[in-house]
Amino acid sequence: MNNDVCLAFSADPEKIEKVKSKIKDPEDLLSLAELFKVLGDPTRIKILDALSNSELCVCDIAGIMEMGSSAVSHQLRVLRAAKIVKFRREGKNVIYSLDDDHVRSLIQTGLDHVLE
Repeated sequence: MNNDVCLAFSADPEKIEKVKSKIKDPEDLLSLAELFKVLGDPTRIKILDALSNSELCVCDIAGIMEMGSSAVSHQLRVLRAAKIVKFRREGKNVIYSLDDDHVRSLIQTGLDHVLE
């Protein structure tokens, strides 16, 4: 016997309509799914964890990650395209940071959830 399904189908039409009226715009949900895809990579999560502690140049991130700077740059391009990180030039260096506090909150909320 399957315990995770209803034994009798008796949907509540009022509840269905109420919830359907509150579901977000499909395009917004698609954008959210894309964001979670970007965040679903362990390497990118580790980069974001490092950036949540300090602004870092590509060379520093490469050292932390024990990866080549070109591989790190590729990951940073993906994160930048998703508006998760931003950068600024400082002389010959490119300094990366989290785009805003929403990103820090996303990471912290996710960690809180997995550490429960």
